[in-house]
Amino acid sequence: MPIRRPSTGPLLLALAALLAAGCQTAAVREAPASPASVADGLYLPERDLGPLFHDVQLARVFEDSKTFADARPLRAPAEIVAAYEAQKTAPGFDLAAFVDAHFAAPRPVGEGYESDPSQTMEQHIRALWPVLTREPDDPDLVTSLIPLPNAYVVPGGRFREVYYWDSYFTFLGLAESGRTDLMRSVLDNFAHLIETVGHVPNGNRTYYLGRSQPPFFAAMVGQYAAATDSTEALRWLDALEAEHAFWMEGADGLAPGAAHRRVVRLDDGTVLNRYWDDVAAPRPESYREDYELAQSLPEAERPALYRNLRAAAESGWDFSSRWMRDPSDLRTLEVTALVPVDLNSLLVHQERTIGRLHAIAGDAAEARRWAALADARRAALRRVAFDPEAGAFFDVRWRTGERVTDRPTLAMAAPLYFGVASPEEGAATAAVLERDFLEPGGFVTTRIASGQQWDAPNGWPPLQWLTAEGLRRYGRADVADEARDRWLALNRRVYQATGKMTEKYDVADLSRPAGGGEYPNQDGFGWTNGVALAFSAQE
Repeated sequence: MPIRRPSTGPLLLALAALLAAGCQTAAVREAPASPASVADGLYLPERDLGPLFHDVQLARVFEDSKTFADARPLRAPAEIVAAYEAQKTAPGFDLAAFVDAHFAAPRPVGEGYESDPSQTMEQHIRALWPVLTREPDDPDLVTSLIPLPNAYVVPGGRFREVYYWDSYFTFLGLAESGRTDLMRSVLDNFAHLIETVGHVPNGNRTYYLGRSQPPFFAAMVGQYAAATDSTEALRWLDALEAEHAFWMEGADGLAPGAAHRRVVRLDDGTVLNRYWDDVAAPRPESYREDYELAQSLPEAERPALYRNLRAAAESGWDFSSRWMRDPSDLRTLEVTALVPVDLNSLLVHQERTIGRLHAIAGDAAEARRWAALADARRAALRRVAFDPEAGAFFDVRWRTGERVTDRPTLAMAAPLYFGVASPEEGAATAAVLERDFLEPGGFVTTRIASGQQWDAPNGWPPLQWLTAEGLRRYGRADVADEARDRWLALNRRVYQATGKMTEKYDVADLSRPAGGGEYPNQDGFGWTNGVALAFSAQE
């Protein structure tokens, strides 16, 4: 459970303001434990199954690599591996049959659920919350699932675990549905993960321990406080500071032009953040895809590719031309070479939130210190990421200071949503968003049709919300409302035709389903549901 601090008064107004709501480094705590040491007592399939894991994935025993990563061994993993080594060279050995005998394959979330065609989209979404809710996990089961002590909401389909940044947008719908009990449970689970493994992983799977996702925890605390008129948000302050320390680990003593894990120090001494993963190996949930892609490179170049594949997964944008020097070649990923504008906008918001919580707790000195960190980060991000000629925000190559203006993306909306942009910068960026990204079904993620799922012609629920509400914050409610109405019309059209809420949508051609990426479009779907209910409540 998170460490509690005493409440000192009503938090609703103070924390609700954080939602409407950027660095030199704070004092850094002891370095977080490595993924390997954290996973010592957990089942890590790629480690504990060794050659068996590799062989099963490359043999396509399951079409989706994630299926075997999520499968539950029916005997001790060491016993299964020993049996495999003893049997695999026998005449007629059947690998698929061996796997079937020794593992319980997972099923998609919501399998067999039939939607009621008489329900409106909003009624359907509210009826889905129990389908997407998992009860507290059994810590005694041998599984790649990191057990959580409280109930939580999963996205749906192949995504059978909680996902970090998804949960912020799912919270939008939970709040509209009056499910603040689930919001509190998820926040307590995230605080538990920070306390036990040092950060909020990508999802609660052992194979996600090397990375996090966009750090929305502080924003989620604000959502909960705004939804409940709670006086208890201070219960998560220690966890928020510990998460910040995770993102800033290694910043002290970092030389100009150098990087360590998730921090970089620019030549002018400014410290900002990047996406990272602590492991340079194929992602277990996409093992075959990563391994086969890397085989086309010299062996010495493969670790960097693996690192960038994983860092893109930490960003949530896996994958996109945003991260690729050549949008036609996934091997040209440069994620770790970039300072992402959305990540650093989020960290401005996180630092502001921590400062305001300290103010509520009565610690004026700490409140001022955190506010100064946020202000310094905001100034640095505006200086390096806003391009006056293009009139918008862009990711930055931290080694050179070059803005990646040839690949504009919806990430430029984050400085608007989190109040990082000046009024003039916000107005200029809003004009670019309206002109270049608004399509018949909502906002398109990029202008490049690379075949990757976080590219044109796809639109994604979290980016619809961040972009529309960022525009609204900077005085463009007209564009925000138009985008909202187009998105909801598309959601309703697909729901009426299929009975489903899907992970992403084609916003350019409304007659086509979204595609691209490593797996089919998923049904469920947590963040789609949350954004749809929040937008619907505005109508």
